[in-house]
Formats: sequence, structure tokens, C-alpha cells
Amino acid sequence: MNSFASPQTRAALPCTLPIHDLYSRVFDAILEQRINAHSRFTEDSLAQMFGARRSDIRGVLMRLSHQQIIVLRPNHRPRVALLDREQIRQTLHARRLTENTLVQLACQNSGSEDIKRLRVLIEQEHQCTAQGAAIRLSGEFHLRLAEMAGNAPLAHFLGGLVPITSLAIAQVDTHAVSCCDWQAHQAMLNSVECGDALMAVTLLNRHLDEMERFLLNAPSVTVRESAVG
Repeated sequence: MNSFASPQTRAALPCTLPIHDLYSRVFDAILEQRINAHSRFTEDSLAQMFGARRSDIRGVLMRLSHQQIIVLRPNHRPRVALLDREQIRQTLHARRLTENTLVQLACQNSGSEDIKRLRVLIEQEHQCTAQGAAIRLSGEFHLRLAEMAGNAPLAHFLGGLVPITSLAIAQVDTHAVSCCDWQAHQAMLNSVECGDALMAVTLLNRHLDEMERFLLNAPSVTVRESAVG
């Protein structure tokens, strides 16, 4: 794998970044296709690339593996999953069923501090110019809105679906973030704040419809065996 770390970074001693920050940096690199399904990497090379400890990199890879972003197999190098059309279709279907319920619950449970935090996130998404971070922030909006709903099992389930969708967006289009619409998120949040569940669900499904058209009609979506098998 071509290392994109500077000589200064490679020579630096391993740092102790918070795991969440290290996870974000690694996931951003995947979403930006700097690390992709054809990249050859190891725990050691990623630790060198990100100036992190190997044990921390291992923890990040395990988390990404649970999210089906990274494939870990005994006696094989880790690799980024290459998604197929059916996996994407099933993921979007599961998201629709789950998020419809979560958004309705969020309309009943939203608090002023929750709304304020989500508005800050939307503004970050609006201002973001980095491809990978923009896709990740878009997904985080849906995850934080799910947390507001107050149903931990459903929010946890959604947490396994959103990263796959983010990876699919990155693999389909490496230049434009067609599905990461901060304005759609803003309109959805306005409806949640007003407690208008009908409008919030309508806006959510419109957003997911656009995402589905974008992902499933893209000619670059591969048709292959399951990437996680």
C-alpha cells in the first residue's frame, strides 16, 4: 500500500489519540478512498500511517469489522469490504424500517439541548469540505437523531447500518456527496423540533428514496459475492 504519511509523521512516536478520534481518521481515509478495497495494509502499516499505537489500531479495525467496513480473517491481511448491490439494497430497506420508528419517537422525546447539538452537527456538515468527513458527518446526524428517540436497541441496530451506507456512497462516487444533504437534515430536524412526526417521516423517506436511487442505479455498484463472507 502506498503510504500517504509524511516522513515526519512516520518518524513520530506513536500517539495516544482518543479512540473515537482515531476511528474517525481511519474511517475518513476509507471514505476518501485513500484506503480502499484494493489497498494492502496491516496493523503495523496503519499504526505508522496514523502515528498511533498498534493496539489502538487493532481496536479501531475490530470496530470497523463489527460494522462490516473491514473484513478480518485469520491468516489474511485486513481489507476494506467491497459492497454488492444486494447488500446495499437490504441495508437501505432495514434503515427505512428502523428510522421511520426512530424519527417518530424522536418527535416525542426531543429536548432543546438535543436539538442544539444536532444543529451544530448540521452546521459542521454544511461547512465540511473533506469528502470522507462530509459522508461520516452525514451518517452521524442520523445516529444522533436515533439516540434522541430514547430506544437504545433500535439506535444500536441503526448504528450497524449507517456505516455500511456511508461506505457504499464513497465506493459509488468518490467525488460528489450526492446523498449527504445538510439541507434535508435541517428540514427534518425542524419537523422533529415542532413535534410534527408526519412531516419528519415524509422528509426522511424522501431523503432515503434519493439515497436509494443514487446507490442502486449507479453503474459502479459491483455485483459479486458477499463482501463479508
